[in-house]
Amino acid sequence: MPTTRISTPAHRILQELARQSGRSMQEILDAAIETYRRQRFLQEAAEAFAAMKADPKAWKAEQEERGLWDNTLTDGQRKR
Repeated sequence: MPTTRISTPAHRILQELARQSGRSMQEILDAAIETYRRQRFLQEAAEAFAAMKADPKAWKAEQEERGLWDNTLTDGQRKR
């Protein structure tokens, strides 16, 4: 198993979180890392979306593509 060093204050916080939650320090670290990974993914997606929206040509292309996909929502469905 790999070893990673953390600061003494971080270790104290981790110990306290483990004590309070009844979970192991490894479980808490795993959850924290997964949360951080998801936050980074969403931040990067938001930044890419903002950059696309700031480019009128790219934004127009995105809107046109969405329109094409909207047409597929009812493919093969009968009207009631």
